[in-house]
Amino acid sequence: MSFKELGIQDAFTEILLQNGIGEPTPIQKETIPVILEGQDVVGQAQTGTGKTLAFVLPLLQKIDSERDEIQGLIVAPTRELAIQITAEVRKLTDTNSEINVLAVYGGQDVIAQMHKLQGKVHVVVGTPGRLLDHIRRETIDLSGVSTFVLDEADQMLHIGFLSDIEDIMAKVPASRQTLLFSATMPDEVKKLAETYTKNPRDIQVKTKQITLKEIRQRIVETTDRGKQNDLVQTIRLLRPYLAIIFCRTKRRVSKLNEALQTKGYNSDELHGDLSQAKREDVMRRFRDGEIQFLVATDVAARGLDVEGVTHVFNYDIALDTESYIHRIGRTGRAGGKGLAVTFVAQKDRRLLQMIERETNQKLNVLKLEYM
Repeated sequence: MSFKELGIQDAFTEILLQNGIGEPTPIQKETIPVILEGQDVVGQAQTGTGKTLAFVLPLLQKIDSERDEIQGLIVAPTRELAIQITAEVRKLTDTNSEINVLAVYGGQDVIAQMHKLQGKVHVVVGTPGRLLDHIRRETIDLSGVSTFVLDEADQMLHIGFLSDIEDIMAKVPASRQTLLFSATMPDEVKKLAETYTKNPRDIQVKTKQITLKEIRQRIVETTDRGKQNDLVQTIRLLRPYLAIIFCRTKRRVSKLNEALQTKGYNSDELHGDLSQAKREDVMRRFRDGEIQFLVATDVAARGLDVEGVTHVFNYDIALDTESYIHRIGRTGRAGGKGLAVTFVAQKDRRLLQMIERETNQKLNVLKLEYM
């Protein structure tokens, strides 16, 4: 099935083809026709499934460029994701300069944003905090919004944005179409969906197979005391080109990054305590290959889509299967092969068994040859 058969206009399908995208992914096949019909959607899909295009394409197609008002509002939990979504929108609107998009997030000059909002803007992609800032200053008018997208809803609630979202929703017309996407569906997300959507179409994409198919997975049996040495040994053995190393807390991220740098590795850290300028700098250098090892927390790396990540190391095992799948999904993208290595101490056995059971596979041990 082609994008044209799903109802996407030629102008957009041509741009997709120029970008090497010819065939819709499962989430796009299921979601695009429903959104074009005007129905609300509650979609369960993770990053890497083509979810962004699933809502961006129909949203852009519904924009009336003659109308001088914001018609599409996309809310994302992090600046990184907002920047990424904006880049996707810009790719599709580059040749159609009649549709104007604006990214609105913290760390940018708020006065410059205010000036841009006074101009002709059709689509706004933003983070809750900065959007709320503009609402309070009365520098953004959301009364013309016909399509409202809440992306990564579980992450939004995890960070604590619920009251911000409620305040934003109060400024959007009740007649709008609401599209809510989430990687997981905890009760709080279900409640949010029930409150803000009208007879939504529930769309679930079985992503475990999609994500895991291209990724080889191994475990390294270790101890808390020997873990750092075992990581270094694994790096020597596997020689990653670009790798993300996951730790459970910001403190552990900083500690491990410092240890790797001391050993001469080209690494840096990514977590919520960094300033926005520092985060963007780290992300840019990692994307450009200036940093080889990115040591990160789950929250910081959510939505991080970098081509060429060859390895993911779970220095600390994920606390649940969804997080495990999210982490290892950072590698093996776009048809490339990836390798995910999880370090397992005795106390992690129960979590490992849960991951093996829920992903329906046995993870083989990677033997380390000490040099």
